[in-house]
Amino acid sequence: MSNAVLGGTTAAAFNAWRATLSAACASLIGIGFARFAYTALLPAIIGSHWFAPATAAYLGAANLGGYLAGALGARVLARRASSVAILRAMMLLAVAAFFACAWPVSFLWFFGWRFASGFAGGVLMVTAAPSVLAHVAPARRGIASGAIFAGIGLGIAASGTLVPLLLRQGLAQAWSGLGLLSLVLTAVAWRGWPGEVPVAVPVAANARAAAHPQRRTASPLALRSLYVEYALNAVALVPHMIFLVDYVARGLGKGLDAGANYWVLYGLGAIVGPLFVGHLADRIGFARALRVAYVTQMCAVLLPVLGLGLPALIVSSMVMGAFTPGIVPLVLGRTNELLAHHPGSQKAAWSTATTSFATLQAGAAYGMSFLFAATSGNYSLLFMVGGAAMATGLLINVISARLARA
Repeated sequence: MSNAVLGGTTAAAFNAWRATLSAACASLIGIGFARFAYTALLPAIIGSHWFAPATAAYLGAANLGGYLAGALGARVLARRASSVAILRAMMLLAVAAFFACAWPVSFLWFFGWRFASGFAGGVLMVTAAPSVLAHVAPARRGIASGAIFAGIGLGIAASGTLVPLLLRQGLAQAWSGLGLLSLVLTAVAWRGWPGEVPVAVPVAANARAAAHPQRRTASPLALRSLYVEYALNAVALVPHMIFLVDYVARGLGKGLDAGANYWVLYGLGAIVGPLFVGHLADRIGFARALRVAYVTQMCAVLLPVLGLGLPALIVSSMVMGAFTPGIVPLVLGRTNELLAHHPGSQKAAWSTATTSFATLQAGAAYGMSFLFAATSGNYSLLFMVGGAAMATGLLINVISARLARA
């Protein structure tokens, strides 16, 4: 009897981690490759005269617009098909978009496929992780969600390493190479998705989760404030995400090679960030880990303003890189904690959180670009805006926690 129980536990754990691998593949394709690889491809697109610089920038924005549409549309799709069918279809859509972008037929063609890749990424972000985490013991959801969103970090790192290698074969070949690699990852993930009904959570896992007081269901105020905090966190990430390379290359006068090196540091941070914060959340709970993340980011985004030299900029680059994907598992885990007794509402809440993040991220990207141009290239102001946004998010978090205890 003992062996049978042990064998069942091992099989369940294997299935859970295989599902985690599938979700990591989804985040790598839908966000890591579809969004961040374009940053590395952009100079080649302009240099090969596929599109003019201004047009190419609009094509980059198409992915963000599609991502927002996907985050909004995921709930509609969920009412018409199973999660597994949606996940497989969206991964195939992202694969098709890569191959389609190898042929610059026209602006509308390219814009449509870039929008489609963003739409697939938005749906995958909303659907993949919640579908998997429902099958993971609560005490291990932090590290599991960290592993899932490490795929985003891998995509950021690949934008500075893999994409330049693919570009040596040509621009069309680079797009096709990303499509082929994404197709392989889709095949890896294909049979790893769990069914619709979550497995029973072991009693021991429930006991461990109950040991953390902050993991109990909280008031609706806490959930609404979490949406606002997550959106403000998106604003704090934008200065590094968009302007880091340019700041090092032109703002500090270090050149493009130095700027690329700092982007690699940013990517390295993005790989380890989700795993680190996921482990931290398993140790201290998602609520406390989230507050640690806010304080850390508030300090890191302001480091370039303080004039402390390159060592401080290295720390800033790696920390903000770590939280670019790392904040996602923390907010997802906290959302599930707040709705622990309402599992049917968790996906809808996560969709709302993702939509709020995507909306302010896109708005901040355009707003900071306008501010940068209006101030004749004032990088420090951008970092200060990011720090102010994160400080506001932290303040909202503290106030909502005190009101919930009152």
